[in-house]
Amino acid sequence: MRIDKFLKDARIIKRRTVAKQACDTGRVLKNEKTAKAGDEVAIGDVLTIRFGDRVIRFRVDSLIPSPKKEQAQEMYTILSQE
Repeated sequence: MRIDKFLKDARIIKRRTVAKQACDTGRVLKNEKTAKAGDEVAIGDVLTIRFGDRVIRFRVDSLIPSPKKEQAQEMYTILSQE
């Protein structure tokens, strides 16, 4: 699954276009390396996102295509929030 789609499906970022912009501007890291919107996400990957002055790190736990609202929280585990 693409990073931008994962971020939208997991409800971390509300829209896929916003997730794509975050990747294109270098605010998303995948396993400590700058991620592009088209990079594939796998279970166990650690993603880091900068939202202004906040930084969130989380681990990908599952890849559910078109998840329901209740399932979105099961797709990742937050490791740290700053």
